[in-house]
Amino acid sequence: MRTRRWRLWRSPLAQLRLWFCAIFIVLLCSLYGLKNITDDYLPSTFSDMQSPMDWGEFRGEKEEMLPQNNKPLNILVLYPDDMRHDSMSSAGTQIVQTPFLDHLSTLGKRFTHNCVTTSICWISRATLFTGQYLSRHGSDDPARFPFCNDENWNVTWPYLLQKAGYYVGHIGKWQFGNTGFVKKAYNWSRVFQYQHWHNINGTLIHTTDYTEQTTIEFLRKRPKDIPFAATVAFYPPKGIDGKRYFNPKPESEELYLNVTVPEPFDANASWDRLDRTVFTDKNLGRETWYYSLRTHEMYQKNMKDMYRMITEVDAACKNIFDELKKQNILNETMVIFTVDNGFLHGEHGLGGKWFPFEESIRVPLIVWDPRMPMSTRGKTDDSFTLNVDLATTILAAAQVEVPRGVMQGRDFSDLYLKKGAHQTWRKEFFYEHPIHMGKKRIPKSTALVRKDYKYILYNNYGVESLYHLEKDPMEMNDVLDNPVHQAKLAEMRIRYQELKDIVGMPIGNNSKTV
Repeated sequence: MRTRRWRLWRSPLAQLRLWFCAIFIVLLCSLYGLKNITDDYLPSTFSDMQSPMDWGEFRGEKEEMLPQNNKPLNILVLYPDDMRHDSMSSAGTQIVQTPFLDHLSTLGKRFTHNCVTTSICWISRATLFTGQYLSRHGSDDPARFPFCNDENWNVTWPYLLQKAGYYVGHIGKWQFGNTGFVKKAYNWSRVFQYQHWHNINGTLIHTTDYTEQTTIEFLRKRPKDIPFAATVAFYPPKGIDGKRYFNPKPESEELYLNVTVPEPFDANASWDRLDRTVFTDKNLGRETWYYSLRTHEMYQKNMKDMYRMITEVDAACKNIFDELKKQNILNETMVIFTVDNGFLHGEHGLGGKWFPFEESIRVPLIVWDPRMPMSTRGKTDDSFTLNVDLATTILAAAQVEVPRGVMQGRDFSDLYLKKGAHQTWRKEFFYEHPIHMGKKRIPKSTALVRKDYKYILYNNYGVESLYHLEKDPMEMNDVLDNPVHQAKLAEMRIRYQELKDIVGMPIGNNSKTV
C-alpha cells in the first residue's frame, strides 16, 4: 500500500499539483512580505549583533510596514552636530557602534553621497530651514541671521507647516541670537546648547539624555488630532572647549577601551602638500588638529570620546523611534537622520570642518518614509543629495506647496518614489564657505564637486586646487598643474562660474533649483 501511494505522488499529475502549490506559496510571500508571516524576522546584521550596552531588541516591526494612506506625513528630523558620513558602522567605520542607525538603514534608505553646501553649524542650520544656499539666505554669522526676519521666515518649512495646520516643535541647539524668537516662531520649543551637561531642577543630566527625554515629552504632549513636525537638534557629538573636549556619560567610559582607532593615512605628508599661502599654523583647522589630535595619546582619547558620544546619540534616537512605534504612528511619520556638517579627524593634518574636503562636506542621511516601496528599502543610494534639499522634501511629504522661486533644493523622495528620477538627478553641485574670523583663520572657499573630480578656489588668495577623486579619493595629490588634466580644469572653471551664478540668483520666478 505504501509503495502504491509513493507511485501516485510520483505521477506527472501529482507533481504538477505540487509545483502549483509551491508557486502559490512564493506568490503569497511576495504579496504580503515575510514580516507579515512571522514576528521573528529581523535583518540578520542587526539581530545577531551583541552590543556592550543594553540596547534591547527591535521587535514588533510589523507596524512600520502597514500600508500608508495618502494623508500628509508627520515629520521628525534627528539632527546631531559635527558627525561625518562614515561615523557609523554601516558606513565603513568599524570601530564606532551605531546599532540603531545601522538598523534604520535596513528599514529605510541610506544616501551615501549626501553633502552640505556650507560646512559650518549655523549656516547649515539656516539652509535646513530655508532650503537655500548661503548666497541667498545670507545668514553668514551666528550674530546676523536675516532668515529669521518675518519676510524670510514666512517661507521656511517650519512656518509653512504651521500655516498648513501642523504642530511644530524645536528641541535642542538653535544657535541664532536671542532664543526668544524660537518661542514665538514654534508651537513648542525648548532650547539648550553649548554644554554636555545641564542642571535641570538641581539634577545634572547629560545633554543627549535631556534631548531624548524632551523629544519624548513633545511627542506625548502634542495634540493628537493634527500632524506634527519637529527638529531634534542634538548638541553631541560636537566638542566643547575645556579640559575635556568630548564629555560622554560615565556609563559609556568602558566603550572602546581595548581598541585602537586607526589614524589617518599619511596625514603629515598630506599637510605638507597643502598650499602654504592658505594653510598655515594660524589656520583654525590646523589649530584644532594641534590641540586635540596631534599626538597618538590625544588622538585615541578624543576619538574614543567622540565615538562614545555618537553611540549615545544612536541609543537616544532608538528610544525616540520606539516612542513612535508605541504611539502607533510610525506608518504615518517620515524620520530623517542627518547632520549639519562633517568633521576632519586629522586628515590633511587638520581638524574641524569648513573646507571642501570630503570628510568635511559629506554627512549621513538616513530616511524612514512609509511611502517608500518595499523593493527599495534597505538599499543605499549614491545620488548627490544636499542639505538644501531637506526643506523641499519635507514640504512635499507634508503635501504643502513649495514657494515658487524661493527654495533651491529638490525633493529627494523622488529618488525612491518616481521611476527615472535618477536619470535627471544632479551629478555635481556648488560648495561655498565664507571668510570667518579673518582669512588666516578660515579663508573663503568655494568648489565645484563631482564624484570624479573636485575643483576648489580659495577666494581670498586666488589659490586653486584640482583633485581627481576617481583615482585619489583621499585628496592627497593636487593635479592642478598636471598637463593631463588641463582640459578638465578649463571645463570645470567654466561650469563652476555657471553654478556660482545660479546659486547667487535672488529670490524670484526666474531662480533655479540646483
